[in-house]
Amino acid sequence: MSDVEALRALMEADRWIDRVRHQRERLPEAAELAGVESQMRELIVALADARAVLAPVREAYESAQSESERLRRRESELAVALESSTAHARDLAALQTEVSHVRERLNEAEDRELELLVALEPLDDAVNEVKERAQPAIERREALRHALVELQATLDEEAAALERDRVALASNVEPAARARYGEAMARSGTSGAAQVIEGRCDGCRIRLSPLDLDRWKGLAAGTLMNCPSCGRLLLP
Repeated sequence: MSDVEALRALMEADRWIDRVRHQRERLPEAAELAGVESQMRELIVALADARAVLAPVREAYESAQSESERLRRRESELAVALESSTAHARDLAALQTEVSHVRERLNEAEDRELELLVALEPLDDAVNEVKERAQPAIERREALRHALVELQATLDEEAAALERDRVALASNVEPAARARYGEAMARSGTSGAAQVIEGRCDGCRIRLSPLDLDRWKGLAAGTLMNCPSCGRLLLP
């Protein structure tokens, strides 16, 4: 195998490794997951807002409910006291007055309790509606997370296998050429070589000037030239 062929094989290997890495970092599932998580953050805010509106109304309802129950108990106690009372007329009148007062307050408390119960229903519905909207997103997030773990593991395995193959391919390149290739790759970040196709370096996609193209075409066999733009070794 000639140095040019060995460099071409190494170049293709590095390009495949780069493609796999690129694919791993740009999986459509990752983009979708980011969108789902953004939607969930919005729903969390919506849920917090709905609960913030609900909380004081529920607290007021529970307070009214507790007051109604307290007044009912007091009304019952007074009724028993009246039935079993042997007190004087003045004491009985006082009990009856308290009964009337308690009943009046109980009516007010029950009206308030009913008013708050009616107000609670749409607020509860609003909280539940946000929860229902969040459920599919929660399920989709878990599915995407699972899929991403599997896909990334598969791509990591593929990249590792390509890296192992690359070691053998790099050993086929003459040391001096391998060193130049490594320097060019450090600059370009993808591969250290590129092909000249229709007068362009297919690494940086920039057309060679007529002078550089003539110089490249006139190189002696086995001689390598760097792309004037990106620094990659130019291969036929």
